[in-house]
Amino acid sequence: MAKATVQSLTAKEQALIAETQRGHLKGLDEDQIGELLIRVRRARDKHVILHRQAARERVTTKGARGLAAMPTTRSASKAEIFEDALARVSTALAKAARQSAAELKAERLAAAKPASTKAASPKSPKAPKATGPKAKDSRSRERKPVEKKKAASSLATGARRQAKRDSR
Repeated sequence: MAKATVQSLTAKEQALIAETQRGHLKGLDEDQIGELLIRVRRARDKHVILHRQAARERVTTKGARGLAAMPTTRSASKAEIFEDALARVSTALAKAARQSAAELKAERLAAAKPASTKAASPKSPKAPKATGPKAKDSRSRERKPVEKKKAASSLATGARRQAKRDSR
């Protein structure tokens, strides 16, 4: 990124770029980084559109799209600056999202831990384990007729498909 290009930004654009620096991003939470990402993306899109419009207008004078887009214009340089800023903000947002996900997971585990330790505490009497034909676990529950039909249909479809392959 050339110094001349950064200096060609307006005061508002320079302030927006300054907000995307690492030191400033560390003090923001996930929602604030998301809002910053939206603002930077809008600025980048604006300059990309301006560059494309200018190149489109030059096509008629140059006679070729490649020649029309070749000269670096101010809007293309600005779009590149905002693209770099967008990458920084996007990385920071991903990092903040991973951190908040880890915090939520730790909270869920901490909330579940006291409940499981109470049930397994030595002071509480243990319930007698059921044995015999009535003992059921979650996998051997009674199926509804619709579930039985669906399972049988899936098995039959697979068997027909395999028989078709075997006959080839």
